[in-house]
Amino acid sequence: MLRPAILIRLSQELVFVLLGLLLIRVAALGQFLWDPKSQIWIALGALLFVLGVRAWLRAGKYVTRWEHRVRGASLVLLGACMLTITLAPYGWIAALLGTAGGVLVLRGVVMAWLVPRTK
Repeated sequence: MLRPAILIRLSQELVFVLLGLLLIRVAALGQFLWDPKSQIWIALGALLFVLGVRAWLRAGKYVTRWEHRVRGASLVLLGACMLTITLAPYGWIAALLGTAGGVLVLRGVVMAWLVPRTK
């Protein structure tokens, strides 16, 4: 039987999968109800990028090294996609948003596979 801490971490990864699927759905519909070139979007993209680099550099400090690497890489890729959206022409926004959603889904699946294998 899984410990409660592992169940909580698995449910957190399920949230990332669902968020990624939501982004993919929004990208597929092509109806954006926000301005992807706003200051808040740029700040959020930069924050995610910095947090991803920070998580990558602190690998292995609290949990296994691979968990930090996956988290850091996904945050860096997500931040890079968000920053690229601010510079991209409008026709590319759906593809970049779908890529960001795919990164989140992949992160959730990989982490759900890694979490039960920790000690």
